[in-house]
Amino acid sequence: MSRATHTCPCGAELRFKQDLEKESGGTVARWNCKQCGTRVPPIVAEKIKHQHPS
Repeated sequence: MSRATHTCPCGAELRFKQDLEKESGGTVARWNCKQCGTRVPPIVAEKIKHQHPS
């Protein structure tokens, strides 16, 4: 299975859960770019958050 990646508008390449920041509050998890805070599309974030750099 291929790894999911997402390039944020700030230029950061999001590949692992460590690259994301979970937004607190609400019933649905929302994930943002850790560098700039831009929201990551939910489907992409779901795939990325299961990837670990090992």
